[in-house]
Amino acid sequence: MQKMDILRTLYEYFPTAVDTGECLVFISDEWKVELWEHKKPDFGTHEPPAPSIRVKVFRRTISGSFIPDHYLDFKISPTHELANQIERYIQFAIGKTIRENG
Repeated sequence: MQKMDILRTLYEYFPTAVDTGECLVFISDEWKVELWEHKKPDFGTHEPPAPSIRVKVFRRTISGSFIPDHYLDFKISPTHELANQIERYIQFAIGKTIRENG
């Protein structure tokens, strides 16, 4: 599955996401979450690295800027299972669901 296909499918799964053309973004008063395609180099082979989705979580500081909190890479097929696991991870990381407003 191509990068755009993965992000497009995830965009359809997460209706509250904003598609920047490079990543998907979720923003709340306290958190920002970004979903990026990420390729880990495999130094043992000559094949191109398989894509994964990197979930970056940022928290808002008192001054209002976002600082990186943590990230995790997901490499799961099929895409619906990838979306389920990303949703679950984010829900536990920030304490709320990202599929619904509010």
